[in-house]
Parts: sequence; C-alpha cells; structure tokens
Amino acid sequence: MDELALLKRAGGPVTRGRLSQDLTALGLTDGDTVMFHTRMSAIGYVAGGPQTLIGALSDVVGERGTLMVTCGWNDAPPYDFTNWPQAWQDAVRAEHPAYDPELSEADHDNGRLPEALRRWPGAVRSRHPDASFAALGAAATALMADHPWDEPHGPGSPLARLVAAGGRVLMLGAPLDTLTLLHHSEALAEAPGKRFVDYQQPIRVDGEGGGERVWRRFHDIDSSDGAFDYSPVVLEGQDPFEAIAQDMLAAGIGSRGTVGAADSYLFEAGEVVDFGVTWIERKLGQGADAGQTGEAG
Repeated sequence: MDELALLKRAGGPVTRGRLSQDLTALGLTDGDTVMFHTRMSAIGYVAGGPQTLIGALSDVVGERGTLMVTCGWNDAPPYDFTNWPQAWQDAVRAEHPAYDPELSEADHDNGRLPEALRRWPGAVRSRHPDASFAALGAAATALMADHPWDEPHGPGSPLARLVAAGGRVLMLGAPLDTLTLLHHSEALAEAPGKRFVDYQQPIRVDGEGGGERVWRRFHDIDSSDGAFDYSPVVLEGQDPFEAIAQDMLAAGIGSRGTVGAADSYLFEAGEVVDFGVTWIERKLGQGADAGQTGEAG
C-alpha cells in the first residue's frame, strides 16, 4: 500500500504524539508490562515507522514499564531437515550458524516490530532459538531470563512470567489469530490429543571465545501446525486462536479502540490465559493426557 493510501486511511500522518494519545485512550498506562503485536499498515502512515511506534509505547508505559514481543528465529533450520539426504544434513550440521540473541533475525512473519525492538539499545532477548522473545524496559531481564529449553511456551517461560507480572497484551491492528499468549494456554490445557514436536537446532553453550556451538534437541507443543486438532470445534477455515479471541471479546474480556486507523485491543494477560485454558478443555474434553507426539528428528 502506498503512502497516500495510508495517509488517507488514518486521516493524515500518525505521529508519535497521536499514537501516545490513542494508546492512552485505549487503556495503556504508566508502569504497564505489555506484549504487543502490530500490523503497521493497519495503523496508517506512521511517520518514522517502527522507531516512532516503539517510542510512543515507551512514552506511555514510562520508565517503570516494559515492552515485549515474540521473535522466533527467521533463519532456523527447518524441523524436518533431519529427513533430508545425509550429505545435506551433514552440511547443515557442519556449518549452520548457532542461534545468537544479538545477531539472529526475528522471524519475518512476525512483522517489522519484533526485529526493531530486539535491536533497540537496552533490549534483552531470551535464549531459546525457536521460541525467543525480546523485551525492553524495567522488567526485561526478569521476563527473559532462563527461558526453558523444553516446553518454551509453558511454565517458567516469558509468557508465564508476563502473566505472573500482571502484564497485558496489545493488538495494534494485528489479526486476532496472532495472539501468541494463547500458546501458553495450549501448553497448560489438559485435553486429549495434545500434539508435540521434537526438533534440533544449533546453540552456543557458555565458554571462552563465545562458547562452543552444539546441536541441541528441543521438545515443545506443536505451535506451527497446532497443539490440538481444533477442526471439530471451529468453523471451516477459521483460525482457532481467532475463534478463542472472538469468544473472549463476546464474554466482555478486553477493551477495544482505534490506534491511528487500526482496530486495536488491550487484554489482561492472565484473563487471556485463563479463558484460553477453559475454552480448550471445555471444547476438546478435559483431563486427558497428551496423546500424539510428532517426531522431527
């Protein structure tokens, strides 16, 4: 979309000051710890791009507040590389760079903001290669520390710490199916047929000269293809996270407003997780142990 179309959408440039006013009207406030998801084009023409948006968010939450994003790793080896011909596998194992919180790019599918925030001076990124998060502000180190290698969306994860800190989730024009915190609900929910994946990625372990590059095996819910088969309980073609979020809004959870030109939502993180766990367990059947395990090498 060109600049003129974006300008028309929002009725003019969306500046740092305008963003701050809109975010405050939505309910964001000083001292908040907030995980945010953004679709920049939905907001309109943001004068200055990600730098302006991060600046406005920082203005509103203040020095006591913290911003958080989901990053992932854009250039991680695919889960199924262990099914490639042996010579190809050997080449990857020999030379694929290890995950580096400072150098490895955030997943491009998450938009421009995660990469911008994780590069911001003072930002802290978690150690997990596939499910990394980044944070900026007073609680950044506490949120990101010791991200569990296995079940990185579950207890002890940055998502769990966001909830424990009384954090919030802000959707700035982002589709509701990108509400990453619901992966924490999936990790906690007890319902039949929970799906897991095992995979291998290179990391560095502590040591002299930057540490040793090693390949480590990881275990997690299947956050790519879905931790559960939701097809019996959602409409055909509907994303399950969107269905959960729409039911959550219908139940009066979360506030809605406009930031720039974007329909935006602000949720309490604890309410999101509690609603998600209850929704999954009620819809899919409560109390069963994990059922299927996907093997990716």
